[in-house]
Amino acid sequence: MTEYSVLIGGKAGDGIAQAGQLIASIFSDLGYYVYQYVDYPSLIRGGHNFCIIRAAEKPVFTHRTGVDLILALDQKTADLHIHNLTTQGTVIYDSPKVKSEGQALAINEILAQYKGRPIMGNTAMVGGFCGCVGIPWSLVEAVIRKKLPKETDLNLLIAREAYSRITRCISVQPVEGASPRPLLSGNEWIGLGLLAGGIDAYVAYPMTPSSGVLHFLASVADEAGIDVVHPESEIAVILMALGFAYAGKKTAVGTSGGGFCLMTEGVSLAGMAELPIVIVLSQRGGPSTGLPTYTAQSDLLFTCHAGQGEFPRFIAAPATPLEAFWWAAEAVQLAWKLQIPTFILSDKTFSEGIYTPEAEPEIRATTPLPAPSYPYKRYADTPDGVSPILVPPYSGEVVKVNSYMHDYSGITSEDPEMTVAMVQKRLRKAEKLATMTDQPGAVVCGGSVKAKTAILCWGSPRGVCSEVADELGLRLVSPVVLSPFPAGEFRRSMQGVEKVILVEDSSTGQLDKVLAREGYRTDELILRYDGRPFAVEELVERVRRVAS
Repeated sequence: MTEYSVLIGGKAGDGIAQAGQLIASIFSDLGYYVYQYVDYPSLIRGGHNFCIIRAAEKPVFTHRTGVDLILALDQKTADLHIHNLTTQGTVIYDSPKVKSEGQALAINEILAQYKGRPIMGNTAMVGGFCGCVGIPWSLVEAVIRKKLPKETDLNLLIAREAYSRITRCISVQPVEGASPRPLLSGNEWIGLGLLAGGIDAYVAYPMTPSSGVLHFLASVADEAGIDVVHPESEIAVILMALGFAYAGKKTAVGTSGGGFCLMTEGVSLAGMAELPIVIVLSQRGGPSTGLPTYTAQSDLLFTCHAGQGEFPRFIAAPATPLEAFWWAAEAVQLAWKLQIPTFILSDKTFSEGIYTPEAEPEIRATTPLPAPSYPYKRYADTPDGVSPILVPPYSGEVVKVNSYMHDYSGITSEDPEMTVAMVQKRLRKAEKLATMTDQPGAVVCGGSVKAKTAILCWGSPRGVCSEVADELGLRLVSPVVLSPFPAGEFRRSMQGVEKVILVEDSSTGQLDKVLAREGYRTDELILRYDGRPFAVEELVERVRRVAS
């Protein structure tokens, strides 16, 4: 398989992420599948920012340690990453600011020549990259015009000058027969799924790494015909969203660890009042402020149990663009069919990673909600526990929701028989949810599907685990649905497995605790909790040591 990896690095404020997206877009327009990993500290200026763009002829969802080209806008980039350079790789560096082997590019000289602003140094580096790998200038110009709508002509002059100063040393050819591919972040794929599921409103307080969903949906709100609201706090977010739901608007919210902590009372309210709500929860390192711009998978158990009392919930953790699209849409539908809180559980790696999809997304037909009977009872008892929703105002009917224990009409009640009836009603919804979600697609099985040793993972690590399983001849088992746990699909995926290796970005192995309730055990835990995801080469070595 033909593939390339490019690393670009510099300080916060140098426009590293934007330059990475330009390079990713160029590869995408050449017909490659692309994955972009972004690494940055929580600083407005300074620090070390870098991103790795990996392009390949087949879908890729993770990065590799080895890179073919380093684009160094500062000395730290050259110093920290030079050992990752492949044998035939090279460095393009900003001279005289950076001392390195490779090709020098006098960026300040180019900026002075065209009176460009310092931030345009990233455009110069993109031009130098394209000259180095032989990208036709017509394609470079088309991408810059599309991606840089402000000061476009000046950016083109700077990129063209840098393009002409670099010697070609790597040949990147278009993928034969392939068309340009869409390129979006994980957050944007989630946002598209929410739209496909039919949301009417999105409410969020910005919090890394979930903020991209808010920014994306705000940018398309008018076109999509939805309300996007940024209230003053996470508590206001969840309560406003539940108000929207009561009024009949399909609503989603987005947050991360600390923000979700503030929302948990609202989650309990949704459970008791049976108000549908979708929560996009993107994990980052904790506890407390923790690592605001780095990744973790340490909120699984919290999400499974957040809120006091017992009530059904749905949790899915997608690992690919199409899964994010489909399960986000499904989360909207399940929330409204069953009147429960549903969760899309992401993490920084997936949310802020940039991907081309593995195939074209498909929008599936939705089923209408059951019609209510009259006189209306908001919590009417039914065989499956789901009471038909009536949206207020409705002439002659009262639509009452209640956070207290209540009767079928929503009137507060502490009667023991009514309490038991309402608890059992909610439990029947949980039973129905389990039958609806323990279906093909709830667990992904790959690699060598007959192998007796399995790599077990969930969420974003599946990208790297899948490649490791293929390389080492192991089975890959990856639950997408995490609550209610799809026991039937998981059991079928695990048939014949004798050894289980769990890979997770946490310090305790939280999926291991979920599996213990289902009667499964893991034999080895490979855990990472420094905020960074595994690269393929790193994980191959760690799995190889414990797989035999």
